[in-house]
Amino acid sequence: MAPTSDETPVETTNTNCVVVGGGPAGVVLAYLLARAGTPVTLLEAHRDFDRDFRGDTIHPSTLEALDALGLADKLHALPHGKLRVMRIKTPDSERVMADFGRVRSKFPYVMIMPQARFLDFLAGEAAQYPAFKLVLGANVQRLVAENGAVAGVRYRDGENRWHEVRAPLTVAADGRHSKVRALAGFEPERSSPPMDVMWTHLPKEPGDAADEGTMHVGGGHFVIIFDRGEAWLVGFVYLKGGFQNLRAAGIGELARQLGDVVPAWRERFARHLTDWKQVPVLNVESNRLPVWHKPGLLLIGDAAHVMSPVGGVGINYAIQDAIETANQLAGKLKSGTVNDADLANVQQAREWPVKVIQGVQTAIQERVVAAGLQEGTAFRLPLAVRLLTGMPGLRWIVPKILGWGVRPARVKVG
Repeated sequence: MAPTSDETPVETTNTNCVVVGGGPAGVVLAYLLARAGTPVTLLEAHRDFDRDFRGDTIHPSTLEALDALGLADKLHALPHGKLRVMRIKTPDSERVMADFGRVRSKFPYVMIMPQARFLDFLAGEAAQYPAFKLVLGANVQRLVAENGAVAGVRYRDGENRWHEVRAPLTVAADGRHSKVRALAGFEPERSSPPMDVMWTHLPKEPGDAADEGTMHVGGGHFVIIFDRGEAWLVGFVYLKGGFQNLRAAGIGELARQLGDVVPAWRERFARHLTDWKQVPVLNVESNRLPVWHKPGLLLIGDAAHVMSPVGGVGINYAIQDAIETANQLAGKLKSGTVNDADLANVQQAREWPVKVIQGVQTAIQERVVAAGLQEGTAFRLPLAVRLLTGMPGLRWIVPKILGWGVRPARVKVG
C-alpha cells in the first residue's frame, strides 16, 4: 500500500533485520542476531514490556539454552519461583501429573518469573551489543514492498510521527493478534476449540506448599494453581462464552465457584477476590499458519502458531523458533543474502514440533479439560493419563514433553 501524504516518514533507517514484537520470540531473536554481530532493530508497540496475559513459565529447554549463552546464572539471580511438581486432583483422587525431577536437565523445574522481568533482562543483555537497537512505542502500521518482496515496515511513534525501517528481512513476532500477519494477508487455521481463561494472583500464607502446582478438576470446573514465587497464580478455565454469564453473576460468584473446586482455599478466595479488575480474561484458541513466510518476511512464535495454554509451553516454543531462526539465518543476514528458500527451511525445521505439541494439547483439552468442564457428570481421568502418571516406567513422559519439548532447537550462534 502506497503511503498517503501525511504518512511521509520523518526518518528512514536501514538494518539487516527488523523484528516486530518485543515478546519472548522477538527479544530472543534480536539478542541472538546482535550477539552474532548481525545488525537488528527490534520494534515494540508499547512503552515497556509489562502486559496482561503474558505467561510466566520458563521451561528446562529454555533454561538450558540460556545456560549455553552464559545467561542462566544471571537470570536465576532475579526473583523467581520454581515449579518442580504438578499434581492433578479430582473429587476422588490425587496424583502427580508431572515431576520435573525426572527430566535430565541441569534445571529440573519450570522457572516462574513475570514475563516483563524476563524480557527486561534479555533486552538489557542485548543492549550490550552495538548491533542491537530497540525502539519502544513503535506501532507498526505498514509493510514496505519492493520488487514483490517485503522490504521493511513503517511505524508511528508516540507523537504519531511516521518512521520507516528497511531491511532484507522482516520478522513478525508480534503475537497472537499479529498486525504484521494481517498486513501480509495470512490467515491461520484453528487446531483446537477456543477457551476462556481467567487469571488472578493470591498472596501466599504461612504453611503454604512451595515449588508445586495443582490442577483441580471437578463439578464442571477446571482450576490451576501454581507457585509464582512471591504469590500464587490461579487460573480458572471456562468453555468459550461462559465468562459472560459468570461476570453477570458478580465477583462473589467467581469466588464461590473457585471455593467449591478448592474447598481448602474457600475463605481465601472470598477474602481476596473483590473486583473484576483482579481477574483479566484471556480468550484463547490454538491455531497455525499453513505457510509462515513470503519473500522478505518470516513469522514466528504466536504470529505463526498460537498455542493452547495447556502445559504453558507457548513461550518456550516461541523461543525455540527464535533460536532456529538465528541458527539458520544469522550468517546469511549478516551478508544480506537471505532468500525465501532460507525462510522455508526455518518453517520446515519448526513446523513438525509445533504440530506435535499442538496435537498433544488438543488431546488434553478435549479429553481432560473439556470433560472436566461438563457439569452434572462424574469426572474420571482418561485411561491414557492414568497409565502415564501411574506406571513407574512411563512417568518420565509427561514431564519430558512439557519440560523439554519436542525436538527443541539448540543454540548454534554466538
